[in-house]
Amino acid sequence: MTQRLYYDDAYLRAFDAHVAEVSADGLRVYLDRTAFYPTSGGQPHDTGELAGVRVVDVVDEDERIAHVLAEPAPLAAGARVEGRIDWERRFDHMQQHTGQHLLSAVFVELYGLETVSVHFGAESSTLDLAADALSAEQLEAAEARANALVWENRAVTVSYEHAAEAAGLRKRPEREGPLRIVTIDGVDRSACGGTHVRGTAELGPVLIRGVERVRGNARVTFVCGGRAIRRAREDHALLARLALDFSARPEEVPALAAGLRERERELRAALRRAEEELAGFRARALYEQASPGADGVRRVVERRAAGGLEELRALAHAFAALPKAVLVAAIDEPPALLLAASEDSGINAGAALKAALAEVGGRGGGSPRVAQGSVPDRASLEQLIRKLGG
Repeated sequence: MTQRLYYDDAYLRAFDAHVAEVSADGLRVYLDRTAFYPTSGGQPHDTGELAGVRVVDVVDEDERIAHVLAEPAPLAAGARVEGRIDWERRFDHMQQHTGQHLLSAVFVELYGLETVSVHFGAESSTLDLAADALSAEQLEAAEARANALVWENRAVTVSYEHAAEAAGLRKRPEREGPLRIVTIDGVDRSACGGTHVRGTAELGPVLIRGVERVRGNARVTFVCGGRAIRRAREDHALLARLALDFSARPEEVPALAAGLRERERELRAALRRAEEELAGFRARALYEQASPGADGVRRVVERRAAGGLEELRALAHAFAALPKAVLVAAIDEPPALLLAASEDSGINAGAALKAALAEVGGRGGGSPRVAQGSVPDRASLEQLIRKLGG
């Protein structure tokens, strides 16, 4: 059994221990005691060094903990070793985990929302709340309350209690027997095996980054401490660059960006109208160059070497608006085509194209006026052009 030193002292950065077992390849080391935290409860594992060799993973194997090394170490059972924790990584995880406890308690306090699950990532962390949605005002209030509790420097303590006697827990654990309880004074009591700071002031700022709906819950993204400061600095640098690009003050950027979005919308609408007008001229020119068939219908085939059908749709709709008109617009690569037919042409474009595609293993369909589809190869495309445009 491995004695877990981090249970009682999360601030222990270096420790000595005796080797209990080493795997045959020398990469997996078991100790009689350790300060290395294994991946558990959503919190990532520690890294550091063991006997001068890098520890890259720490695995919880129930009664014992495996220290996975970057390379084999010359260790044998019974040997005394020294371990050192990567403190920057450990303290970051302590800030994020304690911050999650604090935020979960705040969401219960303010809105009665229980935390369904949590995830601690390398860049940010999330907690899923039993809610359909959260407003910006609710997120802001929760963030403000959490930071107010940070400034009060509420004590964070660890105690051990029997499950049957532990009272006031935010969430009743499924396990029975002894529990490790992490308490934020006057705020939260939770059964937890993770590492935590000693007081909420050590959390640093708590910053909620956003919320999204995931599997029926509201997923809140947050960062604490050093991560929050780095993210705020990155956000400020980004805003400063945008302000420089706009030759404006940072506070003016949102209004300028909104103005650009509106201008873009107007330009896109104007471009669409121009494209439709140009397509109308192009359709009329093609129409007038074609001679009516015996049935009075003018048939035109328009070919493009490459591209997409979307740019031909305006031409197809314009052509279908002309009297007794049929247009086959084809793209060679990837092989695809549009069929457009005027109402008085006697042709249902959607039905005609669907039937033709079925003969060559193609896919597609559309309305009686305009339809589109794709075919497996150029030979199939040529077959459809002859059939529909002849």
